[in-house]
Amino acid sequence: MNRTRILFLCTGNSCRSQMAEGWTRHLKSDAFSVRSAGVETHELNPRAVRVMAEAGVDISGQQSTNVRDLLHETFDFVITVCDRARESCPVFPGLTTLVHRSFDDPPALTRGMTDEEEILAVYRRVRDEIREFVEGMPLHLQRKTRKARKR
Repeated sequence: MNRTRILFLCTGNSCRSQMAEGWTRHLKSDAFSVRSAGVETHELNPRAVRVMAEAGVDISGQQSTNVRDLLHETFDFVITVCDRARESCPVFPGLTTLVHRSFDDPPALTRGMTDEEEILAVYRRVRDEIREFVEGMPLHLQRKTRKARKR
């Protein structure tokens, strides 16, 4: 079976792109082969791991990958999940379609916050927004492909 190959790209591949990879594996593994990477690599965010586990998705075994290590791979779609990744996205070989869907950055939004429940509420909101996006695939990707072909 040929599954659509997707790369979720973020700045550090520690939170949003990891959640997107986890949701895609959990919800859509029959249709998509998925990876995630960052323009830089950071450690997997423990709060992202925690809120995903609360939703029944284990991302604790995922690793932070630098996008440079994947440039030899072919992807049908590269989905940037933050503006910085969009600006820094390298060119991939083949007929890769670039999709941009920015999500808020939980670590940035919670910087300086001290109440752990308030912090986790931000992570949960972003987690749920990413789930909603993934649940909408392939529709979101089909729309993007049609727009790209019209240009």
